[in-house]
Amino acid sequence: GIIGAPAKKDPRTRQSADHSMAFIVSRMLQKALTQGMPSSHQEAWKLLMLAPVDYGREALFDPATRALMQKITFDHGGSDYDKRYPDGIPTSMEINMKGGAKFSSGLVMYPPGHARNTTADLKELLSTKNKMMGDIVFADTASYEEFLKPLTNIKALSPADLQDIYSFDWNKMRQHPCIDGARPTPNSKL
Repeated sequence: GIIGAPAKKDPRTRQSADHSMAFIVSRMLQKALTQGMPSSHQEAWKLLMLAPVDYGREALFDPATRALMQKITFDHGGSDYDKRYPDGIPTSMEINMKGGAKFSSGLVMYPPGHARNTTADLKELLSTKNKMMGDIVFADTASYEEFLKPLTNIKALSPADLQDIYSFDWNKMRQHPCIDGARPTPNSKL
């Protein structure tokens, strides 16, 4: 199937990496190997959550991540999995170690983020993701919280407040290099 297509193991852009299960799993495994594995599923999702930098040029061509991608294989789950879709996203993952140890997720029907998931604290995961993204954009916590406050109470906003919901002081943004390296200099001859 498309999930195991050879191109999925050789993403060249952040867009192709974002649609590559092999890349996403490899990048998360690489983070777990370097940062350690937390004791709970909830903490694992928070710690191993991919950020924009995980799709930048350096991460995209990271030799360790690419080596892990080449070790991944995809097998169709069979009719048992087929009949469970689209009710959920029937998936399982097995990791076979060099020494013979095997780890299995078992059948996962509703992963964190799925509307029917009952095991993850989605509000906490979204808060973690928002904080991660806010740390990238805003120069300080106060600026981030000021921007986020109306978004967390969007139902109560007036039409006028809603119209300006994304207005903020651009001077409070954090300056940082592009995740894809230096931006090319425009050619003045064009």
